[in-house]
Amino acid sequence: MQQYESVIILTPLLSEDAAKETIAKFNAILTEGGAEIVAEDNWGLRKLAYPIQKKSTGFYHLTEFKAPGELIKKLELQYKRDERVMRFLTIALDKHAKAYSEKKRSGAFNKKSETKTEEAN
Repeated sequence: MQQYESVIILTPLLSEDAAKETIAKFNAILTEGGAEIVAEDNWGLRKLAYPIQKKSTGFYHLTEFKAPGELIKKLELQYKRDERVMRFLTIALDKHAKAYSEKKRSGAFNKKSETKTEEAN
């Protein structure tokens, strides 16, 4: 199974609970299709780089998962059908991107900044 990363931007008109329900719906589609969710990162309500559908903010959510290739088409079709999704992007991760994601999740990038602040004291 290939490893993928999917970022979706949900409309800001949703409440926090409605956004969580929407994300749970997409995660259910993944798990029912035989995918394994590796990591999730909810970025919350963020300002968009440019207006989309006359909206300047949106709920960002990143999901990293391992899945068979045919499941991606089903997932993206559901993204397109759901009116709460403003934008989405799903990419296949290569070995370098997988290594970077693992380091980021383990906090390897934060440790360096902590040691620098300790040395300064």
